[in-house]
Amino acid sequence: TAPGAAPAAGPPAAASHVMQGHTMADAKPVAFGDDPDGDGYIPANPPVTGVEPSQEIPPHRYFHEFQANCSVTHTAPDDPIVYPGRAGASHDHTFMGNDTTNASSTTASLSAGGTACLARGDLSAYWMPTLYNGDREIRPTGPQTIYYKAGVTDYRTVRPFPKGLRFVVGSPTQTPEQFRNHPGMVEGYECGESYHNYAFPAACPTSPDTQLNLRMQAPSCWDGKYLDTPDHQSHMAYPVVMGANQDVCPASHPVALPMIEFKMAWPVNGDMSQVRLASGAGHSFHYDFFNAWDDATLKAMVDQCVVGGLQCNARGYDEANPDRGAVLDENYELP
Repeated sequence: TAPGAAPAAGPPAAASHVMQGHTMADAKPVAFGDDPDGDGYIPANPPVTGVEPSQEIPPHRYFHEFQANCSVTHTAPDDPIVYPGRAGASHDHTFMGNDTTNASSTTASLSAGGTACLARGDLSAYWMPTLYNGDREIRPTGPQTIYYKAGVTDYRTVRPFPKGLRFVVGSPTQTPEQFRNHPGMVEGYECGESYHNYAFPAACPTSPDTQLNLRMQAPSCWDGKYLDTPDHQSHMAYPVVMGANQDVCPASHPVALPMIEFKMAWPVNGDMSQVRLASGAGHSFHYDFFNAWDDATLKAMVDQCVVGGLQCNARGYDEANPDRGAVLDENYELP
């Protein structure tokens, strides 16, 4: 189902659906973990009802965001959203954040894991197809920047992700045109002074500072009903533009959640002719998010930085507004 499309009426899923770029034939839902009946639908408990998308114009704030800085933990041919319980069934993925993520990950297992994110309460799992230069695996080094922003104009209505929410952004089988025109696309691949590349550039400046960068934004409007659906996308939608660039959640997905923006940087430059993703060419890029934040930590960060209209670091501190203080202490924990 395309991002922004109405969610399916309910189980069972149509057999003709394409799921995260894998046909239903090889990635149909199975009974496992958080989906004991195996229909691909994981109901929110409780569901969020009675929400009307806000069309109000809030007080202007240039920023309403915080950073999650999360390092790579491991790579593996696993995907606990698309192939739950099936180790080795996926193309190779690069995992960030939770250090226990594997094919058998569930909300409970992630919540009991550790994290390579600066915020100790961020036990979420983030992953994307592994990048190679020839046969050499290229991992992003150091903490990667994952922004949590307001995707809607009325940033005051953004609420934290429900525990266990998961979704896929993009698809490994999307065409070059679909990748270029994806609603989450920012500027394509960047390196040096080269922007708006929707395939890997043929070459990037050879210098120690040059990396291959990509930013891609996730849908931020939720149906309030399901933590996952069979295609891993139709429970989420992108905001719709109303009037003068006003972004509002559609009525089918009225709950405004943080908008995640992956900002990945791979240490590769020079001749790029052998650069590829485990999922294929550059336009096959996609990523996955599985929320396992500590609820109190995420709520405090969202309230301070997104709803509060600040530009926060991973501690929930805005250098331009020091009087507002920080959410987390020097150990990146809730005090």
